[in-house]
Amino acid sequence: MTAYRVMTVCTGNICRSPMAEIVLRDRFEAAGLGDAVVLDSSGVSDEEHGNPVDPRARAVLAEHGYPAGDGHRARQVTAADAGARDLLLAMTTRHARALRALAPDADVRMYRSFDPAAAGLPDDRLDIADPWYGGPEDFEECLAQVEAAADGVVAFVRGRLGVPSEA
Repeated sequence: MTAYRVMTVCTGNICRSPMAEIVLRDRFEAAGLGDAVVLDSSGVSDEEHGNPVDPRARAVLAEHGYPAGDGHRARQVTAADAGARDLLLAMTTRHARALRALAPDADVRMYRSFDPAAAGLPDDRLDIADPWYGGPEDFEECLAQVEAAADGVVAFVRGRLGVPSEA
């Protein structure tokens, strides 16, 4: 089976998108899909190129039992990246617009559209809060938003792979 390729995308690729990548990797592994899904993340900007995950994001991930993304280095998404993914998960509507401009035929979705509590909200109400300018509580909020949608992403990808749900 060919791996299903998923990319999470934010602005600089040091907070939201690597947090989502790490949470999703954990959830796909727990669902027995770790070998069937390839996950990565990027940013629409190159302003953080080469930088690690923000220390505040690393701290909140560790507090919640996730690996802290030690090997991560920020990078900017390219048209080739976007076109080579089966699913692009945008953290905000601005990121979604940038991805659609790079790869008009790509499957670009708002990450929070997979959160059952956000069902029916228009895209412009699905932005994941940017914790960059805030404190620890903002990183907690970001992680909570990421976690709330993660199982929905897993269920969606499971369906795309044609793998039945566990009973």
